Amino acid sequence: MHKVIIIGSGCAGLTAAIYAARADLKPLVLDGYEPGGQLALTTMVENFPGFPEGILGPELIENTRKQAQRFGTEFRSGAVTSVDLSKRPFKIEAGKESYECEALIVAAGASARMLGIESEGHLLGHGVSTCATCDGYFFRNRDILVVGGGDTAMEEATFLTKFAKSVTILHRRNEFRATRIMLDRAHANEKIKFLTPYVIDEVHDVTKKSVEMVTVRNVDTNEKKTIATEGVFVAIGHDPNTKVFQGQLKMDDAGYLLTDHGSQTNVEGVFAAGDVQDHRYRQAVTAAGSGCMAAIDAEKFLTGLKD
Repeated sequence: MHKVIIIGSGCAGLTAAIYAARADLKPLVLDGYEPGGQLALTTMVENFPGFPEGILGPELIENTRKQAQRFGTEFRSGAVTSVDLSKRPFKIEAGKESYECEALIVAAGASARMLGIESEGHLLGHGVSTCATCDGYFFRNRDILVVGGGDTAMEEATFLTKFAKSVTILHRRNEFRATRIMLDRAHANEKIKFLTPYVIDEVHDVTKKSVEMVTVRNVDTNEKKTIATEGVFVAIGHDPNTKVFQGQLKMDDAGYLLTDHGSQTNVEGVFAAGDVQDHRYRQAVTAAGSGCMAAIDAEKFLTGLKD
């Protein structure tokens, strides 16, 4: 039996662990779907407060993890496969292990949708990115591609024009899902060009660990060509890691957990933090802040049980 179990080991989960451990709740952290969260897949982070020279994403995660361990946090690896939140203690299964807790913090994060080609995985953090706000600064005066056709793609492309020499929006269809106002804004920006209906077949050059060009294919004709580019931003959405909670925790149509009065979910004693419930900001610092909120809420909940 644990007082608090935290699902997820990104910024939200680790910050929740620090606060919960300092409150003597002896939290257990289950690493979750992506150990370390999306920061573990990035390179330099320059917008997290306290690091004037920036810090590598994996280093920031490792430092935060050590800080949580220092105060007594216990860590177990593995993704959660099932939960029973119908009564307390809550029951969680991860792999072959079973756990019980009085309070649960869900910080399982959201996974960026990828193109599904091997080369993008090798170059993620080396010219391939899923976050313009995080990485746009590193692409000053460069020609870059944004893949997607929705509001996210238009917003990312427009933001990237602050830094890039040019931005090409590549989409597999001639029509866009983006709202008219976002599409018009992108069309009106002289730095933005459109390439449709194309998909990326390959990102080069994996051997050099940098993006230099892409091979694209016309969806209608199957004609292929190469385009010189120094960056590829994949903006086709995120999927919150919430499937295991379906039918137990309230979520919106996209699967993000709904919270009220801070981090409280619809189940008393279950709290949510980070990208698992935030589809707007999706930043390391906001995830950390919500992790703090969830831990404080969990502590107050457990204190109320004693009273």
